[in-house]
Amino acid sequence: RATALVVKIKQLKLDPNFNTEGGKILVVPVDGSHWINMKVILAELHSRGHQITVLRSAKSWYIPSNSTVYTSIDVPMLQDEVDINYYNKMLPDVMNCCRYPGFLHTFCVRFLITSMLTQGHDTLARSAAEILDNFVLMKKLQESKFDLMLTDPGMSLGVILGSYVKLLMVFNVRWLNTGEGHFAIAPSPVSYVPHTMSELHDKMDFLERTNNMLHYLYSVYQQYFVINPAYSEVFQRHFPPGTDLLSLQLSADIWLFRSDFVFEFPRPTMPNVAYIGGFQCKEAKPLPAELEAFMQSSGEHGVIIMSLGTLVSSLPSEITETIAAAFAQLPQNVIWRFLGEKPSSLGNNTLLVNWLPQNDLLGHPKTRVFVAHGGLNGLYEAMCLGVPVLGMPLLFDQFDNIVRLKMRGAARMMRVKLLTKEIFLEALKDLLENPSYRKNIQHLSQLHRDQPVSPLDTAIFWIEYVIRNRGAAHLKSAGLSLPWYTYFCLDVAAIVMTITGTFIWGSVLVCRCLCCRRSRKKMKPE
Repeated sequence: RATALVVKIKQLKLDPNFNTEGGKILVVPVDGSHWINMKVILAELHSRGHQITVLRSAKSWYIPSNSTVYTSIDVPMLQDEVDINYYNKMLPDVMNCCRYPGFLHTFCVRFLITSMLTQGHDTLARSAAEILDNFVLMKKLQESKFDLMLTDPGMSLGVILGSYVKLLMVFNVRWLNTGEGHFAIAPSPVSYVPHTMSELHDKMDFLERTNNMLHYLYSVYQQYFVINPAYSEVFQRHFPPGTDLLSLQLSADIWLFRSDFVFEFPRPTMPNVAYIGGFQCKEAKPLPAELEAFMQSSGEHGVIIMSLGTLVSSLPSEITETIAAAFAQLPQNVIWRFLGEKPSSLGNNTLLVNWLPQNDLLGHPKTRVFVAHGGLNGLYEAMCLGVPVLGMPLLFDQFDNIVRLKMRGAARMMRVKLLTKEIFLEALKDLLENPSYRKNIQHLSQLHRDQPVSPLDTAIFWIEYVIRNRGAAHLKSAGLSLPWYTYFCLDVAAIVMTITGTFIWGSVLVCRCLCCRRSRKKMKPE
């Protein structure tokens, strides 16, 4: 399939009749770190001549209103009602879940996420209703005659709007409402496919499989009793009877999945899923003069890079003091993306910055270790550039992401709540002094790069494929439209059991009748 894709791309680029330039694409992104990778795709689409319109919140955290790549329309979205500091306020509760042992910790975190989802989906449902009731906006969108909706289904607004306007849909996806997108579209046996936020791997013992099954059942509860009810009024007013959020999501033509099987555990998939993990990665560029001088001043010891992503701006002060004190005892230099009050224990070897060119620093030959929260973007950059990771997961899928690198011998993982200076130093020294970590992540880097087509070219190909062919219905599995009892052949099992039971009951009845008749014949002579 990959070889055929290479040939197809080359043929299309050479064909004088090939023209998907000028396609009109409506984009509904998710803010925050999700926007960081979405804008990479948009820039490439723009360079190929496509016209792009982005729906954003007027209070967007990261999506600018003015751009040379796209035009924007402000609509009601989640950011209108949610403060970006919400995640900072949520972090202490997530950290406190560490006091629970084993799998109880993971369910504690999921309960917190459920509470957040309940509020978030109520807000998204109100936003969707307000947009669909806006006659002027809807008329403008329908008259624009877009060829395609490109959306991140981590938030539901794009899925609802694209379905209502009856646009072809392509997902830039990893997350859906209840977890990773695979669980909605592909068979996911709980015996070896770890569920989202379970912190499990693909070689589970009995207790781990039980834990995984409980996580699966909990996700079913979330979907049907927490998420779907939030949209019931919107669907009753604007969609045919029986519509729910999951059915709209499954109608997408292509799922551009922000991962690949160098990173993910092997699992079943579907023909309309294209893997584009690491598409945002690029070769490192030269650093600004001041940062380059700091890197070079580290000598043979090298540099440690630390960043905790976009959603959480700072850790509790006692944790930052512990981390700063540990860094101060190392011979390496440290560049730390840090917002907040400067730790009193900060050493002379540590440089605090408000922003850092993460990809360029990770690609620098002096970089030895990446201390990260476990966001997918950062982990793929570390994997592409071959830098071992000390993971300090904070929220959402970050725990699972670190587990995947840890299982491949390319990372260490620690709980922020349980962090001490000694534990932090031990983990860092292990990563710095044990060559297996760097060897393993460089092997992953080699595997990731050994592809016939770059992930970004793959993403653009499938977007343009949907525009050229007016969809990709031939790649959709019929199983996605079956009711659950038909999908699992429970109706067939019920009929077979009924027939079998009837046959057994009939056989027993016949035997009893024959035995009784024989008994009566014996009794008469006596």
